[in-house]
Amino acid sequence: MDDLKDQSAVSTTATNGVVESEEVRAQEALLGDTDPSLTSADDVAKALNVDPSQGLSEEEAKRRLAKFGPNELASAPPVPKWKKFLAQFQDPLVYLLIAAAIISVIAWFIEKANAQPGAEGGEVLPFDAIVIILILIVNAVLGYMQEAKAEAAVEALAQMTAPQTPVLRGGKVMRINTADVVPGDIIVLAEGDSVSADGRLVNAASLRIAEASLTGESVPVGKKPDTLTEAKALGDRANMIFNGTSVTQGTGRTIVTGTGMNTQVGKIADMLSATEDEKTPLQKEMDYVSKILGIAVCVIAVVVLVALAVLEGFDDVHDVIDSLLLAVSLAVAAVPEGLAAILTVVLALGVQRMAAHNAIVKKLHSVETLGSASVICSDKTGTLTRNEMTVERVVTPSGEVQITGTGYAPEGRMVMTGGISPESEQTQIVADEVVATLVAGTLANDGELREENGRWEIVGDPTEVSLIVAARKVKADRKIKRYTRVGEIPFTSERKRMSIIVKDSTDSDKLTVFAKGAPDVLLSYCTRIRVGGQVRKLTEGDRQSILATVERLSSEAYRTLGEACRPLETSSLADVPGVSVNAAGQVSDIADQAEAIETDLIWNGMVGIIDPPRTEVRDSVTEAHRAGIRTVMITGDHPLTAARIASDLGIIAKGRQDPDRRPARPAAR
Repeated sequence: MDDLKDQSAVSTTATNGVVESEEVRAQEALLGDTDPSLTSADDVAKALNVDPSQGLSEEEAKRRLAKFGPNELASAPPVPKWKKFLAQFQDPLVYLLIAAAIISVIAWFIEKANAQPGAEGGEVLPFDAIVIILILIVNAVLGYMQEAKAEAAVEALAQMTAPQTPVLRGGKVMRINTADVVPGDIIVLAEGDSVSADGRLVNAASLRIAEASLTGESVPVGKKPDTLTEAKALGDRANMIFNGTSVTQGTGRTIVTGTGMNTQVGKIADMLSATEDEKTPLQKEMDYVSKILGIAVCVIAVVVLVALAVLEGFDDVHDVIDSLLLAVSLAVAAVPEGLAAILTVVLALGVQRMAAHNAIVKKLHSVETLGSASVICSDKTGTLTRNEMTVERVVTPSGEVQITGTGYAPEGRMVMTGGISPESEQTQIVADEVVATLVAGTLANDGELREENGRWEIVGDPTEVSLIVAARKVKADRKIKRYTRVGEIPFTSERKRMSIIVKDSTDSDKLTVFAKGAPDVLLSYCTRIRVGGQVRKLTEGDRQSILATVERLSSEAYRTLGEACRPLETSSLADVPGVSVNAAGQVSDIADQAEAIETDLIWNGMVGIIDPPRTEVRDSVTEAHRAGIRTVMITGDHPLTAARIASDLGIIAKGRQDPDRRPARPAAR
């Protein structure tokens, strides 16, 4: 135990500007050069000395916590308050004022020392120096108090929540503080959970994880524990999970391979900590002004002294002292002692204005930097867009509609497109087909939408929840209550589709299959199409028309999903042709019956889903352009998708692509 305590002592070494701790090196030594994504889960478990079915014991977890440290990102050691206060004096202009104060005091002493006995005049105290010192102290106090208030606000925000993580320890699932997670822990994943460490998947069931915070990809990524055959980029490691991401669907268990600074997020934080602070434009300008003032002060003193010597000469030492005092007085007068305080007050007012807009500024000079920006580069997903998938288009065999409203609040309506009159019979036909399409998409769905404290919250894949939201907007959810799910064939990245089997309480509990998936994939399993309430054979012309619509919507930045159904005309799956049953006459595993169930489907229609731009961004972009600031959107999306979003935000003109567009490479953001 003492050895573990000795090993837990942190020593940092700077190599190429990157700080590495003993804790990080100890974690790296666990797996050595082994890449967990290229190693089986069993071998990873052996390397970490843990049984995936039991997890770590409490004693072993405590030992590892002492050895590897808490699961937290490293922060700089706290700076003592006295150092923070003295840092307010680290400014060239302040140095110049201090020098002026010192010279004033020296001149005052010289004047006093050389005063004639009984002579009147002269200052009782060095008031110039006292005024300068008082101004500097007030300036330092203002700056210190403002920055201390900002730091206190940031610390309060960080302590508002203490996240917890479900782990398997001693064969029991328990919730522990995220900071106590250690390498070798078995994390239990479920929908809605935040991932608190990097890990290698042991098992997964329909697991999908949103990695937008790490890779910038808005669509959740499917995960499975299969060992990779070759090294892949971060976003393509399907058997790994990463700190800072979140589970949108499914369940799973993972072996923690890295915590704290040894995670991918920790490595990003490490790189950020290695960057050096650059002076703001105002600081650079004040450095230049201080330098010029310093030179000017010296020149003034020398010129005055030389001029007096040439014009009047020096008869004795008192003349020399008087001339020096005059030169110094003029030089000190040239120093703007109020400038430092004025700058601090103006910057403090700027900080207060930012606080009124819910922005915390930790350093005063950062406020001025915002006003010096000439180019703003921004990530797209979650920054320029809401990161809330929204169904905007529904295309059926008889027409197309637009669904209004954005976000997860079920507020919106159906708007006919293509010149269809609202009073025509065609409108009702299209509306019925839209409802049927959204019913299929909502039933073949594992997402959940709920209202909590006046806010709409989602559980599961945002894409799936967008279908639920759209169904509620057009009141299609009313038709869903009659159905009860009896089985599911889950979505996988290979299948690119999902199907569920439900029984209809209004039709003698007869079974119906509802499916959704990539339109081109789902279409290959369809042999029929529903048009105007009638089901007919799906022709080759129908297929080409549907695929052309998919291309059109994709070019308009929509992600497309097709919906289909199939009435089974029976209340028992065992009676469906092609379905296998066991010796007891029961269907053992519905998921294995995809070939028999997902066939002869009826095409209902498709939806166009988009991650909508934030409504306030367009005004911000317009204001930035008005101020002469160029805006740049950074994304790995298809150029047509990126151009659509950029034009909606006003970053580029409608119908044009940015001439400065560069091919984007996958990157961790």
